[in-house]
Amino acid sequence: MKDMLPYRYHPFNEIVELEGGLFQVNMGPQHPISGQGRFIVITDGEIVYKIEMDIGYSHRGIEKILENRSFIQGIIPLERMVMLDTSNIVMGYVMAVEKLYGVEPPPRAQYIRTIIMEFNRIISHLYALGLFAESAGWNPAIFLWTTADREPVLDILEMITGARWSYSFFIPGGVRADLPNGVKERILTTLDYLENRVRVYEDAWIYNETFRMRTEGVGVLPRSKAIEWGAAGPNLRVSGVPYDTRKNEPYAAYGELDFKIVTHTAGDSYRRGWARVEEIKVSIDIIRQAIENMPEGRIRVALPPKPVEEEVLTRVESARGEINFYVYTEGRDRPYRVKISPASFRNFYVIEMLPTIQTIRFADVPPIIYSFDPWFLDADR
Repeated sequence: MKDMLPYRYHPFNEIVELEGGLFQVNMGPQHPISGQGRFIVITDGEIVYKIEMDIGYSHRGIEKILENRSFIQGIIPLERMVMLDTSNIVMGYVMAVEKLYGVEPPPRAQYIRTIIMEFNRIISHLYALGLFAESAGWNPAIFLWTTADREPVLDILEMITGARWSYSFFIPGGVRADLPNGVKERILTTLDYLENRVRVYEDAWIYNETFRMRTEGVGVLPRSKAIEWGAAGPNLRVSGVPYDTRKNEPYAAYGELDFKIVTHTAGDSYRRGWARVEEIKVSIDIIRQAIENMPEGRIRVALPPKPVEEEVLTRVESARGEINFYVYTEGRDRPYRVKISPASFRNFYVIEMLPTIQTIRFADVPPIIYSFDPWFLDADR
C-alpha cells in the first residue's frame, strides 16, 4: 500500500481526483447506504486506500442534556440514541442510577426487563440483517421480510409498555407496569413464528452459495486486531473472542438463565451477518426461559431521598455490543456529568482500520460496513 499522500476533503463533489492518482468518493450523507452520516472512501482504482466515517450530522448533545434533567427525565432523550434498541440503551443508565441510590429492583422486574431487552435485540438484528442483505446487492425481499417480521414483536412491546418504539418503561427501581393478562400466550406464539422465519432466512439467504461468495472472506477482522481496536458485540465475537456482557458481567435476570455466546473464528462479513441470525435464536430461547420462570412479587421499589454514591460505571450488552455509562453526581437528583461509550463509535474505528491490514475493493465497501451494523445516531449521541 502506498504512503499516505497529502490531500484535502471535498465535501460536496461525488468523485474528486486527488494527487497520485487517488480518487475521493463521498458516500453520503445523501447516499442511499449512508444513513445519517458519510463514508469518505479514498481509492486507487478499484482498491480502497482509506475509509473514514464522517459522523456528527445527527449530534444532539444527549450527554449534556442529561445534566439538566432529573434521572427520570433523562430516560426520554436517551431512547433517541437507538430507537430500535431503546431498552438496552436505557438499561445501562437505569442501572447506574440504581447503584447511585443503592437499590436493587425486585426479581420480577428483572425478568420483565430481560424479556423486553431481548425483544429489542431481535428487532434490531432483523433491521441489521435487512440492510446487510441490500448492501451486498442481494434480493431486496430480505429487507421487506425482516421489516414485516418485526411487526408481531412491536405488537407485544405495545401490549406490555403501551408504545411500539419509545417505551420509557424501565425506571430506577423496576418497571412501570406488570405484564398484562394474556401476554404469555401471545409471546410464545410469536416466538414460534420467529423461529420459523429464521429458518426461512437461513435457507433462502444465509446458506445460499451466491451470497456466501459475495461476503465470505470479505472484510476479515483477525482476533488480535478485534481486541486491539476495540470491536464490540457480534463483530468481536465472530473474530473468536467469546465476550458478552450478559455472560461475563450478568445483570437483570441473565445470571439465572442458561444461554450460549455465539462465536465464530473467521471474522469476515459473512459470519458477522450469520452470527446475528444465530443470536436471534438465542434471544428466543432467553425469552422462553424468562417467561416460563417468571417469579411473582413486586415490580418496583422506591428510591431513597438522596444518592448514597457519587459516581458509578455500568455496562450492558446492547444489540451492537457493550455500552458503558459513567455517571457522576453531587448528591442531587440529576447527574453532574454523564459519559457514554457506545458500541457503534468503537466499531466505526474498526471499519476505518480494516484497509490498513488487507486489500479491500470498492464494491465490497457497502457490505463490509453494513456487516458491522453501524448506527450513526448511536455514535453521535
